[in-house]
Parts: sequence; C-alpha cells; structure tokens
Amino acid sequence: MADHEKSVMEKITEKFHGDGSSSSSDSDDEKKSSPPPPSPSPSLSPSQLKSKVYRIFGREQPLHKVLGGGKPADVFLWRDKKISGGLLVGATAFWVLFELFEYHLLTLVCHGLILALAILFLWSNASSFIKKSRPSIPEVHIPEEPVLEFASALTIEINQAFRFLREIALGRDLKKFLAVITGLWILSTVGSCCNFLTLFYIAFVLLHTVPVLYEKYEDHVDAFAEKAMIEMKKQYAVFDAKVLSKIPKGPWKGKKA
Repeated sequence: MADHEKSVMEKITEKFHGDGSSSSSDSDDEKKSSPPPPSPSPSLSPSQLKSKVYRIFGREQPLHKVLGGGKPADVFLWRDKKISGGLLVGATAFWVLFELFEYHLLTLVCHGLILALAILFLWSNASSFIKKSRPSIPEVHIPEEPVLEFASALTIEINQAFRFLREIALGRDLKKFLAVITGLWILSTVGSCCNFLTLFYIAFVLLHTVPVLYEKYEDHVDAFAEKAMIEMKKQYAVFDAKVLSKIPKGPWKGKKA
C-alpha cells in the first residue's frame, strides 16, 4: 500500500514538473519567435527642424550670410552697437541739418573746409611762438584698387538690372511685369510725398532696424508671411482664371513653341 501511494506521488510530481518545463520551454520559444521591438526612429536635430520651417523668400541661409556677412552685416544686425548706433545718430543729425534746418550741402562743405584750414594755418604759424610742435597733417590719397573693385561690382549690378528690365519689356513674364509696375508705382507715390534726402534717410533707417527686428522675431514673421503667401496665391489664381487667361496670347508664344 505504501509502495502504491509512493508511486502515485511520484507520478503527480513528475506531471507537475513536466507541465512547468513545457510551459517554460513554450515561453522561451515564444520569446525567440517574437520579433524584436522596433527601434525608435532617429529624432531630427533642432537645426534640421528649423530648416524645414517656411522662411520668407525661400531663404535657406542665416540672415547674417544673406546680408553678405562681414562688417556690413554686423552693422545692420547691431553686432557692434557702438558703430550701428553712431551711424544711425549721424544719419539722423545729417537729415535734421539739411531737411529741417534747410542747410545746403555745398555750404556745409565750404564752411567746414574754411574752419579746418583756418585752425591748421593758425596753429602751424603760432607753434613757434607758443613753443609747441606743428600739427602733423597726414597725406591723404585714395587707393586705386578698391575704387576699381567697387566700380566693377556696380557695373555688374547695373547690367543685370538692364537685362531684367529688357526681359520684362519683351513680355516674357507677366508676374514680373506686374510686380515691377506695382513697385514703381509705390515708389513714385512715396517720392511725391517726400524728397530724395528724406527717402534716402527712411531707407537708411529701415536697413538699420528691419533686419535686427526680423532676426529677433524670425519665427513669428515667417509664419505670418507663409499665411500671407498662401492667400496671395489663392487671389492670384482667381485673378488668373477670370482675367489673365482671357487675354489673347502674343505671336511670340507660337514661335517659341
């Protein structure tokens, strides 16, 4: 009887051990057969995310490089506040002197030369009486190479402007034609309200304020510009469908085809 009970107990324990080993082997097989968890997608760097954001005029480079880099860009973006502030204050004083006080440029130049020559002449002659050294007046000369480089660059820009105007006059791009006509009309309207000096001063102030403000609020301005560009494209599509598409094409279209 005892041997019978012992054999029964052995069978029960073997059954339990067999189930446990089978279950563990099944779980091991499931772990081996289950595919590995997907690896997380690589996250984009902040610079890559920033490059995907809409930029005004399709700009891909930083604003400092767009402005040409170097000292001019540093001045426009107020990297050196002393130089930028000094130029802005000087331009304001220049505009106040000639526009508000109605001082003339030729008169200012002549009076400045008279004052400078009189001071230097008296100082040079009085130095022997007051026992002081004569003023050291450096020789001033304009180097030829920078002037030629500036003239060459200016000539290239003027020729490009002439080519651009010629393409518009030939009627090859209606969008550019409308944009140039609108810009010239706005410029003529502004010019009728103020003279050339005031217009030059306004452009100078805008160059020293708009870039630095745009750099500071770049994301907000680009988001607003994107919405405005989408709306302008919609309005242009409506205008094209209702007006421009009904204009008869010129003979040059057929020749080009």
